[in-house]
Amino acid sequence: MKHYISAESVTAGHPDKMCDQISDAILDACLTEDPDSRVACECMVTTGTIIVSGEITTKAWVNFQDIARNVVREIWYDSLEAGFSADDVSVQILINSQSPDIAQWVDTGWAGDQGIMFGYATNENDAYMPTPIYLAHKLARRLEEVRQDGTLPYLQPDGKTQVSCEYEDGNLKRINTVIISNQHLESVSMDELREWVKKEVIQAEIWDLIDEDTIFHINPTGKFVIGWPKWDCWLTGRKIIIDTYGGIGRHGGWAFSGKDPSKVDRSAAYMARYLAKNIVGAGICDTCEIQLAYAIWVVEPVSIYVDMKNSTVDTQAVVEVIENNFDLSQWWIIKFLDLKKPIFAKTSKYWHFGRNDVSWEELNCVDLFSSLA
Repeated sequence: MKHYISAESVTAGHPDKMCDQISDAILDACLTEDPDSRVACECMVTTGTIIVSGEITTKAWVNFQDIARNVVREIWYDSLEAGFSADDVSVQILINSQSPDIAQWVDTGWAGDQGIMFGYATNENDAYMPTPIYLAHKLARRLEEVRQDGTLPYLQPDGKTQVSCEYEDGNLKRINTVIISNQHLESVSMDELREWVKKEVIQAEIWDLIDEDTIFHINPTGKFVIGWPKWDCWLTGRKIIIDTYGGIGRHGGWAFSGKDPSKVDRSAAYMARYLAKNIVGAGICDTCEIQLAYAIWVVEPVSIYVDMKNSTVDTQAVVEVIENNFDLSQWWIIKFLDLKKPIFAKTSKYWHFGRNDVSWEELNCVDLFSSLA
């Protein structure tokens, strides 16, 4: 049976992602000087304005305005030609400290809130990620590479990608549709932009799954000169599906960026991914989804759910391995994954999962699960 699955990604210059990057850059700045910082940092971008708000308790000295401007500048929003400029934007700071009612429990290792977090992994590719979101991320990252290295100098920071993959009987067959929309300078023609984006972005990254029937939509609306930070209103945490698995599997509804690891919203989602990836990496199933559920002021998760496809072992046996070898309390996860370091800014663009430079992507517990086979 044939079916199609699609997923989208965005470039670092997309205004929602810019908010994520500012929030995580502030988190990293706090953790650099004070690893015990409590950070819940939200950002809003609108016409000519950045608003940084939230709850932060830290011993670090942080220049919030400079951090926000530097993020915008690194994305290359540095001129009026791009529609948004780091040097001209107004930065407003509205920061409070963490509620003492929450702090008294979080500081002693209890979960700071209730919620459900999901992790997912598949053996479709070496990244253990669903192929549609994996390819959409690759295209988004490539758009920034060719913009910054001068290959396509007329591209501007704001952009989106989308990939639709065709599956047959559950197996990946080909790419059916590729969509790319990228901000650009007025000087380039649509014909030139479409030709070179196809050559330097699509062909360079994902050509092996493309055939003569693949459909391409490159800047399908035509002109895209003014980047979206100049219009509308944008927020931290509005790209939660892009940040996870592209709509494959479930989502608990929590965003990641701007939150220190004492928030199980973030740390437990990373731990769930770690477990799912190691289970798939052990070769005992094709896909694995894990749900962890927490209650406020309760140390251990209130439930652990594992769902495997094409598994060679009993699900309950996998749950027992998890319960017998992994604590899964908030502080145990932080210690196990070494999450008190300033490592989060890099996750706020392109992907939190499927990368090779973070602890929750390591395959160092596969033996625990492969022994079940």
